[in-house]
Amino acid sequence: MNSMTPVTRQQVLGLYRKIFRIAKKWQSASGQIEETIKEKDYIINEAQTLFRKNKNVTDPKLIKQCIEECEARIEIGLHYNIPYPRPIHLPPMGLAHKQGRMLRHQEKLRKISKPIYLKSHDEVS
Repeated sequence: MNSMTPVTRQQVLGLYRKIFRIAKKWQSASGQIEETIKEKDYIINEAQTLFRKNKNVTDPKLIKQCIEECEARIEIGLHYNIPYPRPIHLPPMGLAHKQGRMLRHQEKLRKISKPIYLKSHDEVS
């Protein structure tokens, strides 16, 4: 956070507070109390984990990418009323052989096509 501009720092802290406000008001789609508590805990734990993981990021491009991912996950979570990242729908290595150029090409395509809101999901979970 040292090389963050004051505006960026305010934006990041604003997102952090926004996530906690969302978690405080969160209601699960099922309406069940146990499910709501579980989802609230997930939102808080996920936010804490990712913000702590990225607290020492200094590259402005990477900071911008993290902010965009956070905003996208907030919007998608609120829209679908699901706090968990939505999976991408690509066939897992559907056309590739077990090794070789086609496999590397397929892996590259999967990495490129991964939506921004899932960039940090595989690293944390």
